[in-house]
Amino acid sequence: MQNGVQLQTREDLAHFGNLQKQTGVFQEFWRAFGKNRPAVIATYTLIMIIMAAIFAPYLATHDPTRIDLAREMQKQPPSAEHFLGTDDMGRDLWSRMLFGARISLIVGFLTMIITVVIGSAYGAVSGYFGGRLDSLLMRIVDILLSLPTMFLLIILAAFVKPNAFGIALIIGFTSWMRVARLVRGQFLSLKEQEFVEAARALGYSNSRIIFRHILPNVTAPIIVNATLMVATAILVESTLSFLGLGVQPPQFSWGSMLTNAQDLILLKEAPWTAFFPGLAIFVTVLCFNFFGDGLRDALDPKLKNIK
Repeated sequence: MQNGVQLQTREDLAHFGNLQKQTGVFQEFWRAFGKNRPAVIATYTLIMIIMAAIFAPYLATHDPTRIDLAREMQKQPPSAEHFLGTDDMGRDLWSRMLFGARISLIVGFLTMIITVVIGSAYGAVSGYFGGRLDSLLMRIVDILLSLPTMFLLIILAAFVKPNAFGIALIIGFTSWMRVARLVRGQFLSLKEQEFVEAARALGYSNSRIIFRHILPNVTAPIIVNATLMVATAILVESTLSFLGLGVQPPQFSWGSMLTNAQDLILLKEAPWTAFFPGLAIFVTVLCFNFFGDGLRDALDPKLKNIK
């Protein structure tokens, strides 16, 4: 009975030691991240943008799809009733901005997930096995990278349903190659490390070594790249929507709101219809870039040592 108590005590102490170690790692990360003021400000700004999108039904003051063709309601400047004014169809821009953020952010995060999953798996297999398989897989990546991205996006957009998931799918399928090259490079260096050799000596399968031993050590650059991918996806979605290839009515995003405001006459009479959606895209993309830079500085030990 006493031996059982001692064993339990040792397990508790080991568990407590692991918790202390994890807590120390998190404290070190937040300390390094907090030194980057732009990244901290960007983080709080992104939290507010995401929360505004989540609680859009409660923050919106009007129905975002309600059209009011009365002359006095069209192209109203910002006022107490309409915080950001109205567009040429009398729709409230503040409410449309809130709901449009949902589509833009959903596309950004879905694209990030698709890109990271495909790119990580592809690069991991290529870098781990090497040899002819690696050469073949990387030549495919080189060919895909040499093709004009916008040309591919326009072609794929003609065959995919123009909703948030469909747009994220085509952006993800044209953006995973850089993640694959990044992960492949990390695997080429890590697969020769002693802990990998020890795993092979213990008879672990290749899939276990790849996904449970090597890939967790590549999470830092993947996370940084993923945050930057969200920003890129929002920009690409805005471009597609501006070209009329993005989400279709009644759905709308910040990019499609810019499409509605591209008329020169409308820009002269109601510049706010283009200014606020453009400002939202600019601020969100900038914040994701600053956030990614902060993560890179906090997760990269070389940069931490330099600073």
